[in-house]
Amino acid sequence: MIQSELLLQAKGVSKYFYEPEKFKVLNDISFDIHKGEFVTMVGKSGSGKSTLLYLLSTMDTDYEGNIILDGENLTQKTKEQLAAIRNEKIGFVFQFHYLLPEFSSLKNVMIPALKLGKYSKEEIESRAYSILEKLDLKDQALKPASKLSGGQQQRVAIARALINDPKIIMGDEPTGNLDSKNAAIVFDLFKHLTTEFNQTVLAVTHDNDFAKASDRIIEMADGIIL
Repeated sequence: MIQSELLLQAKGVSKYFYEPEKFKVLNDISFDIHKGEFVTMVGKSGSGKSTLLYLLSTMDTDYEGNIILDGENLTQKTKEQLAAIRNEKIGFVFQFHYLLPEFSSLKNVMIPALKLGKYSKEEIESRAYSILEKLDLKDQALKPASKLSGGQQQRVAIARALINDPKIIMGDEPTGNLDSKNAAIVFDLFKHLTTEFNQTVLAVTHDNDFAKASDRIIEMADGIIL
């Protein structure tokens, strides 16, 4: 297998919590993720996996070491620079979908692209429609998000994560709130995105079946990679 290009690197990443006392929550973490890989991070609660995801996603900037995304070192960048990188290069899928309930599916999907301001509103709308169609949701496009099932809402959240054509999708327990049938649908969707569209996915999960079926598992315990 030809190794595809490096997309995300953690180099010697450490992090401390200071409350109630100083505690090292991540200890010298280093790993690489290649373009088109579907990687899951597993470990017991408190192992540091969600903390690491927040650092990799640029939401938290208080750490030692370096994080490199798409050839660009994110460490030492300003909050404004990181917000721009996040909006353009990272798509997020959380355990709770965080859709705006009164907005239609279509509007929810369009929001990050309108914020990015790279394309006209018409182009963004047509892109959003085509992503919803790929995810089998075109018939739900004009429905308010509050009227969709849990599985449909999570698929709309994935469509929203894809709208800016991100370099990587990061998921924090993306199936944590779903029954097994909908969890399987979401998993198949991620798998399809990596195999058909060379999309890169990194997901923190407690779901063993989900992890086992991904390309690679990063297992964490006590702030280190096992």
